[in-house]
Order: sequence, then C-alpha cells, then structure tokens
Amino acid sequence: MIRLFRDVDGGPLCPDGSVVCIGAFDGLHRGHRALVCRAVERARALGLPAVALGFEPLPREFFAQGSPPPRLMPPRTKVEGLARLGVDVVGLLRFNRRFTAITAEEFVRRVLVGRLGAREVWVGPEFRFGHRRGGDLATLQREGAEHGFTAHEIEPVLVGGERVSSTRIRAALAAGDFEDAARLIGAPYAISGRVVRGRQLGRTLGFPTANLRFAGKTPALRGIYATWVHGVGDAPWPAVSSFGTRPTVDGIEPLLEAHLFDFDGDLYGRRICVEFVARLRDEEKYPDLPTLVAQMDRDAVMARRILQSTPSTQACA
Repeated sequence: MIRLFRDVDGGPLCPDGSVVCIGAFDGLHRGHRALVCRAVERARALGLPAVALGFEPLPREFFAQGSPPPRLMPPRTKVEGLARLGVDVVGLLRFNRRFTAITAEEFVRRVLVGRLGAREVWVGPEFRFGHRRGGDLATLQREGAEHGFTAHEIEPVLVGGERVSSTRIRAALAAGDFEDAARLIGAPYAISGRVVRGRQLGRTLGFPTANLRFAGKTPALRGIYATWVHGVGDAPWPAVSSFGTRPTVDGIEPLLEAHLFDFDGDLYGRRICVEFVARLRDEEKYPDLPTLVAQMDRDAVMARRILQSTPSTQACA
C-alpha cells in the first residue's frame, strides 16, 4: 500500500534510504512517467523505496490564487497514478507562505535528508526549487556531495520536436484536440472520481447523470463532450458529458456530469473514470429548461454518432 505524507518536518520515513523524484506531476504525462519510471527502476535496483515528491497546491496555484491555472487532475487521481507506476511513498508537501521561505539548502536538509534519507534524487529538465527558485540541479549535486546522495536529470521527452509539458496538454484540451493531448500524455485524457449526489435536476429532465467533483480545483476543460465511462460494466459505456458550472440553473462549483446512454442503475459512491473523446460545444446559458433539454437531445444524438465510430482506447483505473 502506498504511503502519503504532507509535512516538511517529522520523523524519518525511509530509515534505510530512498530514491526520490521531484516534480509537479499534474497530468502524469509522458515526461512525468519517464522521470518516475527512472526513479522506480533505480529504487528496485538498490532495494530501496521509490518516492515521488510534489506539492499541494501546486506552486503556480498558490501564487495565482485569484485566477488559478487549470489543473489536469485532482490530487487523489495523481496519487493513484503514481502508485500504479510503482511508487512506494508520495509526498504532497503543503505549499503555503511558510513553505515559500524555505531555502533550497534547507529543503535538502529537512526533506530529502531528514525525512527521506535520499540516496539518489532525480529531476526533470530545468528543475528549480527553494526560496525564489534559488536551487537547481547543481545545487542538488553540491548538497548531495555533502549529505551522501547523488542527483541526476533525465533527458527531455519530446513529441513533435518539442518538450512534453502540462502547458502543452492544457492548450490541446482547450482547443478540443484530444488526439494531441493523448500523444503528450501517453493515454487518452480522462478524469476519475467517486460519483456524488447532485441536485438530481437531470433526472427530472430525462437526463440522469453520474456526477464527479474536481476537488475544488480549476479544471482544464469546460463544455459538452462525447465520452466513454469506465467502471460501470464489463466494457466502457457511451455517454455525453458536461463539464462546467451549469449556468442555466445558476450553478457555481465546476462539476463533471456524465449521462450514460440507456443505463438504468444506481452509481452513487461508485468510482468511475470518464474518458474524453470529442468536444461538442461550449457550455451555454439558455432562457428556460425546455430550450436546454432540446439542446441536450441534440448533444446526445451527436455524441452517439461520434462514439459509434470512435472506440475506447483506454482501460481506466
């Protein structure tokens, strides 16, 4: 079972040592996977636990609290994905005002050495850390020589001649280019979570939905989509999904609502995964509910047509 910790200070978590990789890991794209898999490979070779070290909230979210940048996945999904890649320990350090004052050297001493007993540290290209981003790979290597660990940088992962990044994935999703997003991620873009109870308005309109919250984060998608839903039956289930704030009924919190075609059952509390296939349109505010229902009917017809010619290519966890 994977172990999760949030605090900079505390007792040693890996008394015999560890192999650590550090990153944001938002989206767990091909670059992240290359970094994590390298650390896991080295950890297995040394007989040590593999640690993925990140931050929550993400630094860019903390410094842009008024208009936080979109997230590709909520924290729980990130932890689950890291576990599937073979990570033994995940650190989602609390990124707050106090944390921003920690120097790079102090971070090494308190976290990498004090908590994790790092033997090797792996980072991605252009990695920076610590107060005012004052630390880099050279800092890690210098500190490692003093504290008994080595530090390494993986080669950049390129797609289309450019480095894979969460920024590129967000741009692809915003443009509705799910094929490009899948190339960058290494798998179709999908969101998983536990089905929660909503206002049940969709049921009264003839469109019952399975609803997923996005952990209070700003999602990278907004609109109406053709989707496959995993975790309902033996095979992916076709659906039309809305991701947004439901302006026609004065919604506030972003909510992913999946209407599963020809499905009759109770999904509350079930963990499902929604795989995005195609963007149908923007989210809009309609003058009344009948107008909204008429548009939902058109959306459903379009989504069914798209999914008939676009099979699912992913088995979501």
